[in-house]
Amino acid sequence: MRVAVTGTPGTGKTTASEQIDALDVIHLNQVIDREGFTQGVDDDRGSTIADLDAVESWLDGRDDVLIESHLAHHVPADRVIVLRCHPETIEQRLRERGESPASATENAESEALDVVLTEAVDRHGTDSVYEIETTDRSPDAVATEIESVIAGDCEPNPGVVSYIEYL
Repeated sequence: MRVAVTGTPGTGKTTASEQIDALDVIHLNQVIDREGFTQGVDDDRGSTIADLDAVESWLDGRDDVLIESHLAHHVPADRVIVLRCHPETIEQRLRERGESPASATENAESEALDVVLTEAVDRHGTDSVYEIETTDRSPDAVATEIESVIAGDCEPNPGVVSYIEYL
């Protein structure tokens, strides 16, 4: 089984995924950097543009893995887990990491607008997408819920989290 753990930057994907024992974890951003799977730089954002075709080819034949990244929902997966976090918390976390105020605000607004969730549902359908609210939860609690999704103990639930009041 291939599981994608995705979400807006700052939702806790990496921290929670590092505690998963049920599957081997692939930190997709590290793979993209290490393998050079890029198509240039987005000058407006100062970020690398991933070559998702190259990523998919690299992933071909890799099963029984958990793929972690804000891009993970763009690759084939049996289950897609979208981590969600209140936009104000995302903004704070990203600024603490050294992100620019503009980047932190853009990511917070994306979270409020359900951008990653919408993309995940568009690619994988409502029967394969799970949302996990992470705002006030420990990484252990989030990891436990991810493992419940992997084990098949949860039903898909896209659309249960809303931060529209942030806007």
